[in-house]
Amino acid sequence: MALCYSTKLVILLLGGSLLLGYGVIELQASHHVQNATTLDQSLISADQPYRTAYHFQPVQNWMNDPCGPVIYKGIYHLFYQYNPIGNGSPDGPRVWGHSTSFDMVNWSPQPLILEPQMVSNMNGSYSGSITIIQGYIPAILFTGITPQNEQVQDLAFPKDISDPYLKEWVLVPENPVMSPTLENNINASSFRDPTTAWRLSDGNWRVLIGSKIDRLGLALLFRSMDFINWVQADEPLYSYDQTGMWECPDFFPVYINGFPIGVDTSAIGPTVKHVLKVSLDDTKRDIYAIGTYDTTKDAYIPDAGFLNDSSLRYDYGKYYASKTFYDNLKMQRILLSWINESSTVEDDIKKGWSGIHAIPRRVWLDKSRKQLIQWPIAEIERLRVNPVILPTQVIKGGSTIEIPRITAAQADVEISFRVRDMPIIERFDASWTNPQLLCSQKGPTVSGGLGPFGLLTLASTGLEEYTAVFFRIFKAYDTNKFIVLMCSDQSRSSLNPTPDKTTYGTFVNVDPIREGLSLRVLIDHSIVESFANKGKNVITARVYPTLAIYDKTRLYAFNYGVNNVDITWLTAWSMRKANIA
Repeated sequence: MALCYSTKLVILLLGGSLLLGYGVIELQASHHVQNATTLDQSLISADQPYRTAYHFQPVQNWMNDPCGPVIYKGIYHLFYQYNPIGNGSPDGPRVWGHSTSFDMVNWSPQPLILEPQMVSNMNGSYSGSITIIQGYIPAILFTGITPQNEQVQDLAFPKDISDPYLKEWVLVPENPVMSPTLENNINASSFRDPTTAWRLSDGNWRVLIGSKIDRLGLALLFRSMDFINWVQADEPLYSYDQTGMWECPDFFPVYINGFPIGVDTSAIGPTVKHVLKVSLDDTKRDIYAIGTYDTTKDAYIPDAGFLNDSSLRYDYGKYYASKTFYDNLKMQRILLSWINESSTVEDDIKKGWSGIHAIPRRVWLDKSRKQLIQWPIAEIERLRVNPVILPTQVIKGGSTIEIPRITAAQADVEISFRVRDMPIIERFDASWTNPQLLCSQKGPTVSGGLGPFGLLTLASTGLEEYTAVFFRIFKAYDTNKFIVLMCSDQSRSSLNPTPDKTTYGTFVNVDPIREGLSLRVLIDHSIVESFANKGKNVITARVYPTLAIYDKTRLYAFNYGVNNVDITWLTAWSMRKANIA
């Protein structure tokens, strides 16, 4: 078919390379195997206690990775891997779902894109990213699956760049624009998930592709002058052995001044550090390092440690395949991620859907320059209603306080603690190096000197079910240093025996005496997102209570330790439902 004027303009701006030798190019537009707004009620259970009220999810079927988030002409675009015919099962053709928003809270569905159209994506379209080129032209790089199930990288442009909703996209005839080769030791089944591209002063675009050789995790680097013809660099940007497949890499700069503002992906210079994040396929963890990008060698040097399973993590719970983008409208870097289910596939099929996205988070470098800070976007606070404010008070050891007049299944809670008297405090054993294991051994019912104290969320009236988010404070044997453990315990989250009820934990780098301890917890029916001390550490839980559902849900502050703890601030809001069609 003939190209529309705007697509011809894209090609001309890229140097005309797509027109050479073709005449009229038959770029294929999406033909929509099923519109994302179509809802087949017969596939979905009538009882839906685990559907969320303000976390993003499509109306039905299976979804996972956020793909190509971008702001274009003042509209936020969220794409995501989607199975349009699989109900709650991942088995089926992968395409990209698409929704748009003006605030990243309320979302409207758009037509599906990147359905099977060419040999290079005939067996599906997997994860990828969007880069704005020439200042205003969105370009998708994504992983296509060939009929031989080889992973290749494909390129698509909007059919009409004047359409702010970007409803239709076309694939370029040169696809695939990047392919695995034997000479470069690239495994065709381990070559996926291109990042947002960045451009340096030499005029070359650069992009990373996740890969591996045996157990060596790789962030492969490709360069291009025109965004169509890509050449692999001799060396990866970074690699690390015994880490397995690196999925969904992300690479971006952050300002070193500790201010909560973002910076464009192509920014270089003495005012920024660089973050390299990868998703470890073996353990389903999103890990990251902060370091220096050597642009002369196209190499990454972490400031401390390496990228492996013990590295820093965005989130110490259910959180995977994350991706950031730069919001130039508000000068912030936004982090999005998939929260996968903890239920069985059979249960997912019964309820008719699978997969939810975390609340978008602002992300920036802590003033210590040793870790990132994450915080829910401010727009989510517009859903807050009917605040409940509890006065400053002492919560005695072994006690609970119910937080009244709150819609406990759908809430936003902020609570701060102060520790003063500590006649009894546990000594920290140097062998306790695994916080997740420590949390499972010292759960919410195991009394200590200082802790456990925190919140019992999604709790039933008789506490048969609850998801506990709490702190414990220890003191090192050889120093006066305090060690703070943060836990999210799902072991009692449901009377249903089939879901995964893993307990999660992390150590929080904070002085609890000087700084105090705080939690912000977003509760949404089957999700508990917990932020410690203004976003230093985060744990997301995915739970399926059987008693604590709808208006039968309760919320408690608790202290099951020996010592008393002060609650210096507690405000809880019920949350309105977002418009997510």
